[in-house]
Amino acid sequence: MPLLQTILAFAVTLGVLVIFHELGHYAVARWCGVKVERFSVGMGRVIWSRRFGKDRTEWALSVLPLGGYVKMLDVRNHEGEIPPEDMPREFTSQSVGKRIAIVIAGPLANFLLAIAILAGLYSYGMPEPIARVTVTEAGHAHRAGLHSGDLITEVNGESVRSWTEFRWQLIQAVLREQAVRLTLQRPDKQGGSWMSEVMLPAQDLPEQDIDSKLFDKLGVSLARPPAIIGEILPGGPAAAAGLQAGDQITALDHQPVTDAIAFIDTVQAAAGKSLIIEGLRRGAPFSTTVTPQAERDGERVVGRIQAQVDMSSAMVLVQSGPVEAILRAVRKTWDTSAMTIRMLGKMLIGEASLKNITGPITIADYAGQTARIGWISFLSFIAFVSISLGVMNLLPIPVLDGGHLLYYAAELFSGRPVPERVADVVQRAGLGVLMALMAVAVFNDINRLIG
Repeated sequence: MPLLQTILAFAVTLGVLVIFHELGHYAVARWCGVKVERFSVGMGRVIWSRRFGKDRTEWALSVLPLGGYVKMLDVRNHEGEIPPEDMPREFTSQSVGKRIAIVIAGPLANFLLAIAILAGLYSYGMPEPIARVTVTEAGHAHRAGLHSGDLITEVNGESVRSWTEFRWQLIQAVLREQAVRLTLQRPDKQGGSWMSEVMLPAQDLPEQDIDSKLFDKLGVSLARPPAIIGEILPGGPAAAAGLQAGDQITALDHQPVTDAIAFIDTVQAAAGKSLIIEGLRRGAPFSTTVTPQAERDGERVVGRIQAQVDMSSAMVLVQSGPVEAILRAVRKTWDTSAMTIRMLGKMLIGEASLKNITGPITIADYAGQTARIGWISFLSFIAFVSISLGVMNLLPIPVLDGGHLLYYAAELFSGRPVPERVADVVQRAGLGVLMALMAVAVFNDINRLIG
């Protein structure tokens, strides 16, 4: 079942992104008066097609699902034999400005899709973990003065409302090679809190493997909430043991329970076994025994006590009004694009590892994971992959949209098209670069799976 869900999620993700990208090319080509002969989702041999409209455009599905294309009327594909009445609608006879508009419309469609998705999510509101941290003594953050339990409220003067925003701002600062100033709320022993600041020097932050090594080097992780019992279902093991909503679990079988996740893991691993529960009820200690009932969860058997664990204290609803949501979405799309370009630049000069390149296997895995978490996570994932696809297509590599833009820019300045012989050589070189990047991506994907 998880494999099937992963395949379906990947197919939906790829299908949506390819269709929107190619619709961008198609819509602007039609707007510029260019005749479109085929709109294909997928590459290679056509396995299904239908023709529609006065131009009898062929709408097709092709055998290779990784990509798609819009085939426009092009004299180079017809050996010069095009009816005279169709010549004004032929692609290469259009002005350079029109050709640039048609080519750039695909990546632009990906950016607009991401903005639309993110704006919708920001308006709807996304429940996210608060930016409260756990800090290890061996990390740079502890030496700089950050403590476990601190709630991050600003990064370099930028407000953060959740762990996701904190993580994003931190990565942005590292890519800019900036020192990081954290503004935080620190809890005190009386149950209140006070404001403080911590400075993380730029030299304490990693230059390579930023995404995977940053928090390890800092010794910072998301603080997990305490194990507090929420709603209890009547007739279940928790109700039979006398547990009550609001009980804070501190130990199971005399072993300390550090957080809600540890409590859930221990209960799930104890199907059919009695557990001694110790905790606090309205500040007073209590003890009881519970026997989790065995239930099947996919291919494994887990223990359940028919009680929820209250995670609400560790979550915040991040929500914006319509105008603010659009502005946030535009800024997020811009920042993500800029971060992707900076990361690619760092990889090019050796300041970031090539391990950061991911391919279709990792994308499929993440698609499945986010789909299992919920539709908000899945839509967020589609938005960020759409941004990455837009950026990658704008790279000045022949066979990509950015390569064609490079040709047209040269034509714009020189006043004549790039010679076909030169274009053919460069095209082959670009294909080689693209294949090399794909090989690296697939190699990284396989290493992640093995790891």
